[in-house]
Amino acid sequence: MSPAPVDAARLLALLSLPAPEAAPRLLGGVFGHRTPEGVVALRITEIEAYGGPAGSDLPDPGAHTYRGRTPRNASMFGPPGHVYVYFTYGMHHAVNLVCRPAGEAGGCLIRAGEVVEGLGLARERRAAGRATPVPDAALARGPGNLAKAMGIGLVHDGAPLAPGEDAAAPGFFLVPPEPAPRPALASGPRTGVSGPGGTDAFPWRWWIPGEPSVSPYRAAAARRRRRAGAEGGPIA
Repeated sequence: MSPAPVDAARLLALLSLPAPEAAPRLLGGVFGHRTPEGVVALRITEIEAYGGPAGSDLPDPGAHTYRGRTPRNASMFGPPGHVYVYFTYGMHHAVNLVCRPAGEAGGCLIRAGEVVEGLGLARERRAAGRATPVPDAALARGPGNLAKAMGIGLVHDGAPLAPGEDAAAPGFFLVPPEPAPRPALASGPRTGVSGPGGTDAFPWRWWIPGEPSVSPYRAAAARRRRRAGAEGGPIA
């Protein structure tokens, strides 16, 4: 794959938008990760937007940032053009594209994509520990599977995004889609988000209809009652 050169200023302008504005504009774009093993790149087919803390101009009770800045979520507070990687459910990593100017929290969780480069490497990574192969359409279906296929872990939290593929250096790159014509998009509540942030009040999940790589919608599972003093927080 040889994506066309991308204007860095255009990419920065896109990622400086609030996440609910940036997320649908990123569908159909190409997100890639170059490592010493090789490059895996995918066409984004499903994405979710997340906002900021209570009291901000975009309060989001479903976001990790809702209760304020912490060492874990610091990357979500900018600057734009970086990634926020977190570990969830004790087993999966997930990757967000950070939006908004520095100090204003926001990010776009890449939920699913179609692998367009590095198919063999993605298959190898996803096959680890499995008795049967993973269908190609499912290689990057769901945030945890996507991160595994792309070789993404906590060590990459805060890493910068390059505007287009830089064949000379490891790292992440993003090629946004052309502004027009855009495919028809669908939207709805976010997957697996508990409380008000997972309701129709936040229809901040977008996907390309008919794409086999898109993950099925799942409402949040009932949360176990926490013991007094246990640490809690929104699910993103």
